[in-house]
Amino acid sequence: MNRLVMTACAFALALASCAPRPHSARKASTLPPIYPDYVGVTIPDGIAPMNFDFAGGPCDRVHVDVVGSKGGFMSASGTDIDFDASEWHRLTHRNAGGRLTFTLSVLAGGQWTEYDSFDMIVSADAIGDWGLTYRRIPPGYEVYGKMGIYQRCLSTFDEYVLIENTCATGHCVNCHTAARTNPDHFTFHVRGEHGATFVRHDGRDEWLAARNDTLGGSMVYPYWHPSGSFCAYSTNRTNQSFHAIRTERIEVFDQASDVFVYRPATRQIILSPLLATADHYETYPVFSPDGATLYFCAAEARPIPDGYQDIRYNICRIGFDAATGTFGTAVDTIFNARAMGMSATHPRPSYDGRYIMFTMSRYGCFPIWHREADNWLLDLQTGQARPLDAANSPETDSWHNWSSDSRWFVFTSRRDDGLYTRLYIASVDANGLVTKPFMLPQRHPAKYYSELFDSYNTPDFTARRVDFDDRSAGRRIMGGERVPVEVIHSR
Repeated sequence: MNRLVMTACAFALALASCAPRPHSARKASTLPPIYPDYVGVTIPDGIAPMNFDFAGGPCDRVHVDVVGSKGGFMSASGTDIDFDASEWHRLTHRNAGGRLTFTLSVLAGGQWTEYDSFDMIVSADAIGDWGLTYRRIPPGYEVYGKMGIYQRCLSTFDEYVLIENTCATGHCVNCHTAARTNPDHFTFHVRGEHGATFVRHDGRDEWLAARNDTLGGSMVYPYWHPSGSFCAYSTNRTNQSFHAIRTERIEVFDQASDVFVYRPATRQIILSPLLATADHYETYPVFSPDGATLYFCAAEARPIPDGYQDIRYNICRIGFDAATGTFGTAVDTIFNARAMGMSATHPRPSYDGRYIMFTMSRYGCFPIWHREADNWLLDLQTGQARPLDAANSPETDSWHNWSSDSRWFVFTSRRDDGLYTRLYIASVDANGLVTKPFMLPQRHPAKYYSELFDSYNTPDFTARRVDFDDRSAGRRIMGGERVPVEVIHSR
C-alpha cells in the first residue's frame, strides 16, 4: 500500500473515531418518539430503508443499532437515521420471517439517552410488485395547479413522473389503474377543455373522447377485467360544495352516475339498463378475480342539496360473461350499508378472491373528505364484514388497493396531521389478520413531509415501472384528436 493510500485510510479512520457514539447513556425506560411511527410495524423484505427522525425535541445527534433475530447487525448515526440501502436490504432479506430490533440513543446537551428497544417484523411475504402509482395534488378547489400521476419504486426512494399537467396546462389527470398491477394494460382520465380517456391495450395507446352523448358523462373510476379484454368505468356528474362548519371542509357528490364496460379490441362501450337507472346512482365498478362478476356501488337518488346526507351506497353485483360481453339479468346486494345508516364505497376485491376491502362513511360517495371514514373487510366466504381496526385511525382512512399476491394493501390516510392524505402500507394474512401500517418510507421523512404540500390519492401497485412518454402525451392531449367509440347495449 503506498503512502498516499495509507494516509487517506488513516484520515478516514480518524474521522470515524471522532464521530460521537453513545457512552454513559442514561436509560429512558420508554419507547423513543420517532417520526414516522415505525414501532411494531410489519414490513416486507426488500422495502426501502425505514429511515426516521427523532421527534422528542431538539437534539445534537441520534444513533441506532439494529440486530436481526436471524442474524446480522447494522447501525446508523447522524442528525436523523439514514440507513445505508445495501446494508438494509441485506439485513431485511436475511431476517425475512423474523424481526429487527432497534435501540435508539439520542445526544442532547452533552448527555446520551438510550430508549427502550423496539421491533419491526419482517414478513416472509415480500411485496412482489415493483412499486406504486399514485396522484399527488396540492390543495385547490376551482382550478388545477401543478399536479400529476407519479410512480415510486418500493425498494428505493426513486420517484418518477408518469404524467404531470405541466404538459397539458389547465387539465387534471386522475383515475388511473393497471390490470392486476400489469402496466401492459393501463388507463387514466384527463379532465379539462381537452379531456380524454387514455387506454393502453396490447401495445396500442389510444386517446378516447372524454365525453359521449349516449353516456352523458366521462369515463372515470376504471377497473380492468382479469383477462385484460375489458375495462369497467363509471360516468359521473360530480359536484362539490363547501360546508359552513369548521370541522368539515368540502363535500363532493354525484347528481348522476352509471356503470358500463369498455372493450378496447373493438372500441365498444357496453351498456346495460340494470347499471344505468334513473332512480339510483351506480359507481365504482370492479371485476371479481375470475371475471364472472362485476361489483359496484349503488345508492337511491335523492334531491340535491337537501338530501345529500341521505345518499348511502350499498355494494352490489351483477354477472358478466366475458365470452359474449354481456351482463347478467339481475342485480344483487352483497353488503347493505344503508341498513346500518352508513355508506360503503371503493370496493376492491383481493386478487385471491377471498375478500373485498371497502371504505365506510356516514353518507355519500367521496369519503376522502369524511373524517369518520374507515376501511372495512368483507369476507366473501362467510359474508361477514368488519372494520380494519389495526389499520384505521381517528382521521380519514380511505382509497386502497391490493398487491398482486393479496398479502399487502396500500391506502390513504390523514392520520399524520389531519390535513394531508399520505400513503400507508399494511399486510393481511390468509386468516384476515391485519398488521399496523407504516407510512411510505422517504430518505429524510420529517423534511420531506414537512415541505410537501401535496396530498396523495388513488394509489395502486404496479408489477414494473410504467413506460410512458409524458411530453408526447401532452401533445396528444392538447392536439384534441380522439378515437371514436361505438355504444352497444347488452341484454
